[in-house]
Amino acid sequence: MSATITPVDASAADTAPTPAPRLRRFVRPGAALLSGLLLYLSFPPRPLWWLALPAFALLGWSLRGRRLRAGFGLGYLAGLGFLLPLLIWTGEEVGPGPWLALAAIEALFVALAGLGIAAVSRLPWWPFFAAGVWILAEAARARVPFGGFPWGKIAFGQADGIFLPLAAVGGTPVLGFAVALCGFGMYEAYRQIQARRAPGTETGTVRDEDTATGGDTEAGTGTGIEAGTGTGTDSEAGGVGQDRTPATRTGTGFEAGGGARPRTLPRGPLVAAALAVLVPVTGALAALPLVDDSAEDGTATVAAVQGNVPRLGLDFNSQRRAVLDNHVARTRELAEDVKAGRAPQPDFVLWPENSSDIDPYANADAADVIDGAVRAIGAPTVIGAVIAPETGKLRNTLIEWDPDRGPVATYDKRHVQPFGEYIPMRSFVRIFNSNVDRVSRDFGAGTKVGVFDLAGTKVGLATCYEAAFDWAVRDTVTHGAQLISVPSNNATFGRSEMTYQQLAMSRVRAVEHSRSVVVPVTSGVSAVIRPDGEIVAETKMFTPDVLVEKVPLRSSLTPATRMGTLPEALLVALAAAGLGWSALRSLRARRTGAQ
Repeated sequence: MSATITPVDASAADTAPTPAPRLRRFVRPGAALLSGLLLYLSFPPRPLWWLALPAFALLGWSLRGRRLRAGFGLGYLAGLGFLLPLLIWTGEEVGPGPWLALAAIEALFVALAGLGIAAVSRLPWWPFFAAGVWILAEAARARVPFGGFPWGKIAFGQADGIFLPLAAVGGTPVLGFAVALCGFGMYEAYRQIQARRAPGTETGTVRDEDTATGGDTEAGTGTGIEAGTGTGTDSEAGGVGQDRTPATRTGTGFEAGGGARPRTLPRGPLVAAALAVLVPVTGALAALPLVDDSAEDGTATVAAVQGNVPRLGLDFNSQRRAVLDNHVARTRELAEDVKAGRAPQPDFVLWPENSSDIDPYANADAADVIDGAVRAIGAPTVIGAVIAPETGKLRNTLIEWDPDRGPVATYDKRHVQPFGEYIPMRSFVRIFNSNVDRVSRDFGAGTKVGVFDLAGTKVGLATCYEAAFDWAVRDTVTHGAQLISVPSNNATFGRSEMTYQQLAMSRVRAVEHSRSVVVPVTSGVSAVIRPDGEIVAETKMFTPDVLVEKVPLRSSLTPATRMGTLPEALLVALAAAGLGWSALRSLRARRTGAQ
């Protein structure tokens, strides 16, 4: 049977209920904005990881079949709906200006993803290409500008989700791809099912190129109808009226010169939709054996000290000595508890980032109190310090402090935070916000991977912001780390959601590299995480506390660790292939039209 394409009956379109014309134009932008808000709600501290699926389904509905310009605009709305609430903590102490600027700039990457998804949305198997485009945008956002800002990667909202085992397969790119693919697949499956429920349709073997998934019509039915409604154009049900591509072919099931016959739908699009949903779920189940928290190299008893800060906000570090004394006091209290048998003797102790903003190399008094605390606990201790050389840039440094030999090794933070630890384009930025001068002296970046040998345990170090970057954590594991520490200082961001978002990153890293992760934080939330991503101990925010836990040590490498950036590169190549194919098809269509 051949599928002959003819116009849809105008009378049927006229009688179909449609939204008021003025309201219709807001439906699709509203859906894009809502999809971004759902993505935000899927992130911690809420355990609503599954909201990412309807978010991507709704985004797919918003973008499918749109022109590139509309895709960019709709993507930007989705980006704002997602990133404005997600990043509100960035304005906690410096006002709304930096927060709004950061969200507006980062949303541009989501806008570009929207443009790319719109471009590939007419291809066969489009959910796969669309998910690849999303990961392409995430990859770019993690690298530019100023070294990138990967906060808000979809993978970081999935610490409680069923897809988490995929982090061990291909890291955050594969995990994020699976979530996006499943969401897009859910929408496409719904679309295909609705098309097959339309009167007068039957399943056949028509080539995909003769259907909407390969051509210019909607819904894969040759009718131009989305979910049983529409008008025979590219507007889809409730679409934005001003950005339609008229469907030049709409099938009604009539042969060229004869009577009515059932419309024939291909099986291919339905199979593609089903696979888009099933592949991520099946892959996650198949990856479960990679999630292993057994102690390959024995165990270690680790203590994480949360000394707390005198007050919230940017001025916490004006009382640097009080912060140092708090951590010294908690460590000495732990030593007393160990002596009294109330706590086990730790093999090593981890202090947070900025636990001593007084340079112990330049200040003998600071060195003395640190040394006294370390001697009291009798275990090597990692101290977070700010090192201030006489000339040059400051260094955000972790110091391995031995109870007998004092400071024996250091690690300088390799990815310092732009506009937090150094100010790019200082004179220009000062025009908009005078708070830049709170950072009166820039921090410089280190160059060496941080792995300390603490009482026979190799501990990898990723300081605070570095936990968001794939390479910064993976490097420590490939250099032999059996356990990962993420010392952090979140006091600047008050009681916002930031600390929970960052903690979720560490949970994903634990599964990605099959390592225990210990997160000591100046003001909370500090936590001990097992290699399966489970939090076994955590503190409350802005309370002094010490966590002492026995954790498994591991040395085997997950596929994600071994392959490094290869999975991401393959997904980027998938996106590039889809975009290239879409561009080629558009070029061919223009040439055909010109003839």
